[in-house]
Amino acid sequence: MGLIEQLIAAAREGVERRREQTPQPALEARLESRGEDRPFNEALVRPGLSLIAEFKRRSPSAGRISEGSGVAPQVQAYERGGAAALSVLTEEDHFGGSLEDLRDARAACDLPILRKDIIIDPYQLYEAAASGADAVLLIVRALGDDALARLLDEAGAIDLDCLVEVHDDDELERALAQGAEVLGINNRDLDDGTVDVATTYELMPDVPAGKTVVAESGISDRGELEELERVGVDAALIGEALMRAPDAEAKTRELAGDDEGTREHLLP
Repeated sequence: MGLIEQLIAAAREGVERRREQTPQPALEARLESRGEDRPFNEALVRPGLSLIAEFKRRSPSAGRISEGSGVAPQVQAYERGGAAALSVLTEEDHFGGSLEDLRDARAACDLPILRKDIIIDPYQLYEAAASGADAVLLIVRALGDDALARLLDEAGAIDLDCLVEVHDDDELERALAQGAEVLGINNRDLDDGTVDVATTYELMPDVPAGKTVVAESGISDRGELEELERVGVDAALIGEALMRAPDAEAKTRELAGDDEGTREHLLP
């Protein structure tokens, strides 16, 4: 069984377990007391390349990253450093995350938050919204076309933005066919774990004008971000480089280009 199949199987098991503990109507009732609106998609198209700073403790490819890090001090460092938004891993079995991490991040800062997990069931959308997420990650490789369409529709109905992740031309075509507006190009192959930032450059010419594009995985320095910005990427999602940094705020500021002005300074 490949990595993506393992992740999907774990997601199915986790959904059924949590659904028994907390039925969906209970989650829907919590939505009535949701806090302030923090539009995720809008944060990605502000001047300059936007940084989505990620909180994660470990990953199947990198192993332990920073398992002892507290959510609140880490995300507050990201906010001070100029991140435009947060990504919080909530997958338990392979990434060591939890919905509690999502709730802690929501309470600790004012940035919009993406729930990053293997979302395969509408139940997870209600979990995300009830726990403080402003957006969810939908991975095309993990979903059939009908499931992707349904999740996009249901997310919109409860005011959740969607980052739709693709890795190749076929997945990009499928995402566009279902009306995805914000596309995440994952440089990591979820089948074998290899990373190649060239994936983003190869897919960018096929992205229609007007779509928002987020580059994911394998990015660790400002020079790479400037190159991505030059080809039209709107945002980058970075986790490992930030979680490993001795000074998360300083690294965030470096990557966010917090003192470098706006997008115009990079245009030819």
